[in-house]
Amino acid sequence: MFTDKIKKLREISDMTQLDLSIKLNMSRRSYIDLETGRFSPKYTTLIAIADFYDVSIDYLVGRTENKDSHKL
Repeated sequence: MFTDKIKKLREISDMTQLDLSIKLNMSRRSYIDLETGRFSPKYTTLIAIADFYDVSIDYLVGRTENKDSHKL
């Protein structure tokens, strides 16, 4: 679920994996490993991705389909 969500959010934002890795201050390889599910994200990375896309961590990890649940 997480991998599908971050890939979809990246594509909707019309960004490349390199673009997003730069925004998140990580290597392109590390970002690709997250997006493909090779590695699970650190908590700080989850927060950075959620903040960047203005979505909740619950949305990213599949606990809700409501992107705005953090704004309630």
